[in-house]
Amino acid sequence: MTPTNVTDMAQLLSINNLEISIAGANKKTSLVRNINLNIGEGETIGIAGESGSGKSISALSVMNLLPPALEISSGSIDLHLPTGKTNMRALNDEEMCEIRGKHIGMIFQEPMTSLNPAMRCGKQVTEIIRLHQNVNSKEAREHVFSLFEEVKLPDLVKTYHKYPHELSGGQRQRVMIAMAVACNPKLLIADEPTTALDVTVQKNILELLARLKEKYSMSVLLISHDLGILASIADRIALMYKGEMVEEGNARQVLQKPSHAYTRALLACRPDNKHYTEVPILPTVNTELSAITGKEQQETVKNDRKPQSSVILQVKDLQTAFIIKRNLLGKPTEEFFAVNNANFEVYENETLGIVGGSGSGKTTLGRTILSLVNARKGEVYYRDKSILNLNSYEEKKIRRKIQIIFQDPYSSLNPRIKIGNALIEAMQVHGIHKNTNTRRAEAKQLLEIVGLPTEAFGKYPHEFSGGQRQRIGIARALAVKPELIICDEMVSALDVSVQAQVLNLLNQLKSEFGLTYLFISHDLAVVKYMADRLIVMDKGQIVEMGNATSIMDNPQHPYTKTLIRSLTTI
Repeated sequence: MTPTNVTDMAQLLSINNLEISIAGANKKTSLVRNINLNIGEGETIGIAGESGSGKSISALSVMNLLPPALEISSGSIDLHLPTGKTNMRALNDEEMCEIRGKHIGMIFQEPMTSLNPAMRCGKQVTEIIRLHQNVNSKEAREHVFSLFEEVKLPDLVKTYHKYPHELSGGQRQRVMIAMAVACNPKLLIADEPTTALDVTVQKNILELLARLKEKYSMSVLLISHDLGILASIADRIALMYKGEMVEEGNARQVLQKPSHAYTRALLACRPDNKHYTEVPILPTVNTELSAITGKEQQETVKNDRKPQSSVILQVKDLQTAFIIKRNLLGKPTEEFFAVNNANFEVYENETLGIVGGSGSGKTTLGRTILSLVNARKGEVYYRDKSILNLNSYEEKKIRRKIQIIFQDPYSSLNPRIKIGNALIEAMQVHGIHKNTNTRRAEAKQLLEIVGLPTEAFGKYPHEFSGGQRQRIGIARALAVKPELIICDEMVSALDVSVQAQVLNLLNQLKSEFGLTYLFISHDLAVVKYMADRLIVMDKGQIVEMGNATSIMDNPQHPYTKTLIRSLTTI
């Protein structure tokens, strides 16, 4: 995908001196200020920045989709159409509905929350076509089939009649793209369209966006916290920091010769492809900004990348299957093997990385080890003891030794229980410490260890950011003093700076507490940074296994080569 050569193109959208505020008790607080951005016809603009930098609300303001508590305080947003310039701020709701979908399409970050769960996918796309185009239901349906074919969705008729939950994450995103381009809009706004997707699906989505842009002569406003993604597709890039646009210009120039300290800091947060003999502490935006004027020093966590000789976990011929169809008597007639004959060992105090695309079986493998999903056959040994098919008492003892940190900490935390009580509860269940006062003191110490203030003890999950909630998940896992932690896609939805903080914390805790990690991720760069050894999974099977650096530098299996080719680089 090669970015377009942009020269004196006609203007499509102009944003001038935009300010977005939130109304407080006595005054308004500015969240976004002094935003100036022009988008030309056929141009792709990338907006990058950390979570909370203001990039998404700036894009939502263009569509007049700001949450009720927010408002545009000042500035102008003008859409330049063949009929003339349209002042977007002056439009009423009915006029704005005419703009949305017809002239400006939008792809949201999480299609599962933006698609109607009670309506079939084809019907949702049909609805927007009939709203903006003078066609009958048959013509609209044929158009949907054409769009689904264009975005490369499988089995068009079946997909048309499926509900969103019946599709994979990548397929749901393709439905959203089909809906966004259904009426041939002049501008497509894509808000983090590839977040949490594996690298091969991510690459396919980016290639699809580039192809549709050319076919429909669209302009694209692409929002992402991943500069590698923007490098592969954007003509120009704008960087946002604390509600302001700090740098903007030609994509190649901004990424290769950044002028602002924040851009340099954001680039430094990405794990690189170096060979690590010792694990470097990843820079974060704050540490990098503070080091710009001083002398940079690369610290490391002590870890010689040589696993200990003793085996802590052994998996033998493990198989996990899900029933797809049953006959009238309830007997299974069709099964899907999510994990098929997995064999590997995990050594004490090592990090074993597991990578693969969506549906490769990596998450199911981790959950089967913990008996959160039942195995069809095979064995899992923890310190030479079989841990599948244990009684409840023995299973409870193993759960203390092996903990799991999930991808979405918010869904795994009880929203009605304060953080301190959640940590105390974990200790109570496993009989750690003799009284509540000791557990309370331990919980506060754990919050301090994971970098959270002690006042977090009395707060609820919704009062924390995504990165902070992930730290809470780590604290809860540590509360029961485990030996092995399964990290299941735990940094996939975090921006690069927060991701760096969490990865640094994991390595620090590994060194301090002698932990062993089974690190599951679709991000190859992150896994290479974290892992001593690496397992590559495809369609439920382990297709390659060995030293992480050796596999990344010299992959043997065709699927591993495909994964590595899909990596976005700057």
